[in-house]
Amino acid sequence: MFQRQPEMKIFSGSANRELAERICKFIDVPLGKATISSFPDGETYVRIEENVRGRDVFLIQPTSPPTNEHLMELLIMVDAARRASADRITAVIPFFGYARQDRKDQPRVPITAKLVANLLTASGVSRVLTMDLHAQQVQGFFDIPVDHLYSMPVLIKYLRQRLTRPTVVVSPDVGGLKMASAYSQALGCNLAIVAKQRKSATDTEALYLIGDVEGKDILLVDDLTETAGTLTSAAETLKAKGALDIYAAVSHAVLVDVEGFSINVQCVSELLGEGIKRIHNDESVSSLFNIEKDNGKTS
Repeated sequence: MFQRQPEMKIFSGSANRELAERICKFIDVPLGKATISSFPDGETYVRIEENVRGRDVFLIQPTSPPTNEHLMELLIMVDAARRASADRITAVIPFFGYARQDRKDQPRVPITAKLVANLLTASGVSRVLTMDLHAQQVQGFFDIPVDHLYSMPVLIKYLRQRLTRPTVVVSPDVGGLKMASAYSQALGCNLAIVAKQRKSATDTEALYLIGDVEGKDILLVDDLTETAGTLTSAAETLKAKGALDIYAAVSHAVLVDVEGFSINVQCVSELLGEGIKRIHNDESVSSLFNIEKDNGKTS
């Protein structure tokens, strides 16, 4: 017997309402009404203003700074939807805070990414839709389905129009080599890497370059930057080796207290919207990762 698909309902927290509105415009569904405010003592108040009983609910809330505030707001929204008898609750978290704290690399430190996964599951989240996790193993911290999207298709489309001269894709550190390799293949560019040694959480020192960048434009790729210390350190090394113009493609450019950068923001609303539609319709999300390779003109 045919079972009717539950109605989709999309709500937004306060972290990035503009993104939620763009997603809803792409999907062609109205953004649900919800009241989100604070009590005088700073506690978060949430009231969902529409009937969600038996609905397929999507809650859009990146945990961008202030991270703790936005995370707590998301958890309260989930609890409100669960207590209102939503059929399924998907947390749409384009930027997943605490993803860097994914392992115990020092004595007596937490694995906060696992804690956040536990909190989301305990609050009532049925599945998670996120993008460009700093550590992909965070998906394994969940005992519920996680759909992990990549901003690469959006960025590649823009970069193919912008990069007109011979370009080398550079990873600013060893950890980003896999991502840089994917960009170099998609763009048909050569690949290089800057090896570095971190002095502290905000200070890095580039050591040496592996690859030829002389007389070439550079595309630095990274998944997350806050102070841009790694990127600027790498750029200095590349300039010293004869590189020409240097660009950086960053999935999550938090850029806390950073000035003087020329930034072009590419919107991922359509990519997230397509992911939401496919989850709602129980369709495959993996085909969103497909990118046609360049013909090699920029290498």
